[in-house]
Amino acid sequence: MTYLEEYRKWLAEPSVTDAEKEELRAIANDEKEIAFRFSNALSFGTGGLRGVMKAGLNAMNVHTVAHATQGLADLILGEGRAHDGVAVAHDCRINSRLFAETAARVLAANGIKVYLFDDLRPTPELSFTLRELGCVAGINITASHNPKQYNGYKAYWEDGAQLPPEHADIVAAAIAKLDIFRDVKFVDLEAAKASGLITVIGREMDEKYLSAVAAQAVNPSAVANIADDLKIVYTPLHGAGHRLVPEILRRVGLKHLYTVPEQMVIDGNFPTVEKPNPEYPNVFSLGIEVANRVGSDLIIATDPDADRVGVMTRTKSGAFRTITGNQIGALLLDYIITAYRKTGTMPPDPYAVKSIVSSELAAQICEANGVRMYNVLTGFKFIGEVIKRCEEEGRGTFLFGFEESYGYLKGTYARDKDAVVASMLIVEMTAYYHASGMTLSDALDALFARYGFCYENTVEIYMEGLDGAARMSALMDGLRTDPLSELAGVRVAAVSDYLKQTVTENGTTRPTGLSRSNVLSYRLENGDLIVARPSGTEPKIKFYYLLRGKDEAEAKQKVEAYKSALNRIAGV
Repeated sequence: MTYLEEYRKWLAEPSVTDAEKEELRAIANDEKEIAFRFSNALSFGTGGLRGVMKAGLNAMNVHTVAHATQGLADLILGEGRAHDGVAVAHDCRINSRLFAETAARVLAANGIKVYLFDDLRPTPELSFTLRELGCVAGINITASHNPKQYNGYKAYWEDGAQLPPEHADIVAAAIAKLDIFRDVKFVDLEAAKASGLITVIGREMDEKYLSAVAAQAVNPSAVANIADDLKIVYTPLHGAGHRLVPEILRRVGLKHLYTVPEQMVIDGNFPTVEKPNPEYPNVFSLGIEVANRVGSDLIIATDPDADRVGVMTRTKSGAFRTITGNQIGALLLDYIITAYRKTGTMPPDPYAVKSIVSSELAAQICEANGVRMYNVLTGFKFIGEVIKRCEEEGRGTFLFGFEESYGYLKGTYARDKDAVVASMLIVEMTAYYHASGMTLSDALDALFARYGFCYENTVEIYMEGLDGAARMSALMDGLRTDPLSELAGVRVAAVSDYLKQTVTENGTTRPTGLSRSNVLSYRLENGDLIVARPSGTEPKIKFYYLLRGKDEAEAKQKVEAYKSALNRIAGV
């Protein structure tokens, strides 16, 4: 079926609403937009679905959500696991509740037990819940930190991590075979509740989740010991952290918690920020005003589904400084190790996990402290896989896992990044340094003094439009066909091709030891590391720069030189 035929099919379909049909008629003379919406379906992968909310195959709407859920239902039925059930949650975004209820209706229509949250919840609570209830799978409706026009669909399997590739492939194949309208089953929501196929869950699960989070405190008395003096500012950026982050901070003894009133309002339009992403300093502007008014040295922000967390800390000059995701990861890892050693509670055979694009400083910290470090591909599911494998083999104690994209986890109660536990640990770490007259800015400087200055930067090259995917593929293929031997005058010492699963160094080749992924990594002769990775959810290629240098100025100069060289290769 051509894209124009698919377009006309939607216009004639009774289950497509009048509002959706009006939206589609409005693009009748825009063939490029019709082609974009109907040439291809929104791709289902290990990260589920993510796209702009509008009518069409290549977008997020009730029809594509139902279609994907029918594919997941077919997987569950094929495994004979309908009785184990599926937990379903959502964030604050426009249509998130509608999409969650749509998914629940499709599952129930297929005879699959559903546990549906009564309101928005943090993504990590969904991971915890499906493990707690013994579910075969989970669904969370969220687009994480994307702009307001986006929504997404994250699918999880029984271990609490996102779908492994083999299961994602089965779901994708099932979706491809199913007609988006004729082959999707539905049941009335209230009827499914009345029959017991859908059970609504809420505060009782929150209590179990918060207990699991609280158990991850390294030094439970650290905050309470200086609670009279410690002041923290928090913002959920209009999202799912609005209730549970303040609650866990109070439970660990924080007395003076100040929130940003305008951003405590749940609103999928995110009216106070351009993008609800705690990586961006501008989302902290209202928090800085509160911090300056109350005399706080730390501001914490969580993203709309509360799986990522960012911070700003006061410096000696009195201004606020962003601490990057890499830096927070290194600080937390160092603090956890230090606190365990000081309290004599270091667990046996400890290990940590990070992604291949995350700070090498963390590896140095582990090496200096006798902690094993595992490197994995980008995606928190791979951190979850290491935890699962170590548990199955009966070895090691998981200390901490993180990604440079502001995601952290301590504990094995969940298998996804958790801004609730991370916020608790950041406040505990802040209390520890505060007792010594230090802010997190001071602590970071001390870490660099001990291990050497490290600098990380990510540059994104967007390739939007109908041919965006083809251009991204062409660039990655070109880098493989004509391998880089030098970059900005610095020799390439080793190339890791994670698609071919090889590392080439000094004329010899060895396996990466990791699963296949469309990623290229270059270790330069001067020790710098550069990684190229197409995004799985957006039309862009990310270049990660993990550099060493005497100071930030030198590191930034190197980034500019490398970036210019790569831009010439990419033709931008």
